[in-house]
Amino acid sequence: MLKVFDRRQLLHAPALELQNGGWVVHAEKAARAEMIAERLGGLSPATDFGRAPLERVHTSAYVDFLQAAHARWLAAGREGDAIGYTWPVVRRRPLDLERIDALLGLYSYDAGTPIAAGTWEGAYWGAQTALTALQPLLAGETRTAFALCRPPGHHAGPDYLGGYCYLNNAAIAARAATDAGHARVAILDVDYHHGNGTQDIFYDCDDVLFASIHADPATDYPFFWGHADETGDGAGAGATLNLPLPRGTAAGAYLDALTRALDAIVAFSPSLLVVSFGADTFEDDPISHFQLRQADYPRVAEAIAALDLPRLIVMEGGYAVDALGHNVAAFLDGFGEA
Repeated sequence: MLKVFDRRQLLHAPALELQNGGWVVHAEKAARAEMIAERLGGLSPATDFGRAPLERVHTSAYVDFLQAAHARWLAAGREGDAIGYTWPVVRRRPLDLERIDALLGLYSYDAGTPIAAGTWEGAYWGAQTALTALQPLLAGETRTAFALCRPPGHHAGPDYLGGYCYLNNAAIAARAATDAGHARVAILDVDYHHGNGTQDIFYDCDDVLFASIHADPATDYPFFWGHADETGDGAGAGATLNLPLPRGTAAGAYLDALTRALDAIVAFSPSLLVVSFGADTFEDDPISHFQLRQADYPRVAEAIAALDLPRLIVMEGGYAVDALGHNVAAFLDGFGEA
């Protein structure tokens, strides 16, 4: 199994996030990736595929903004990390805005995803990590590849950041796969939180299926997306499957939902699978509320492996840092490849 990681992702280091009315230490810290890398070992560096694959799922205006945002923040006389405070919710329309405060509101949707000095470089190399891990799957050289991406990506939409995510690594890889000749690609999101950005990117597409098992957005972030009645639109009608589960869900109910998701993937008949894997489904995760144990992760992986599709596993969330490397290793072990 090819495993890819680029240490330039560690340059992304936001200090604080706004949570429940107060500033707290940012949960998505570099130690997450470092713990996984240390536990796995044998990681390959990323190759640079440039901006073009990013702009297949993100608008060029958004990518330009993300690349320049922190420098513009400093040029405006600010210090520290750039973060928005005003978000348009009605009468959104194209406007020629220049002030960084306005642009932060235009291109983000929460106050938990600041742009730090190293955010662009970290996110950029996260996307390149996913693209690098995809290559041997496209060439038929392996059945499983793992992209240790950090920061995560599945909350990032076509022109917005949020949920600790800036570039949507899984979506970028999925679109690169269709561009390379895969007529149908499925994305299976098994992070605790709904991958609203991935859903948004492919909501009206008929060549990418998005299936997600996640905490019920009636009680958990991102709240406004991921409800069961969201099933796609236009050409993509029926190509989105949301399986929200209640807090406290343990392995039995989770595996039942996974069976439903895998059945939908089989019916879609893709030739490649992208798995957005979040280990924040773990019972001791500090910001999540499922009850999966470390021993459950190989069972989840074995069920996915039974589809017998080439699969790219893209790292998303997981915040129980001390256990994170072991949980990721347990999941990868379930695919039965060294």
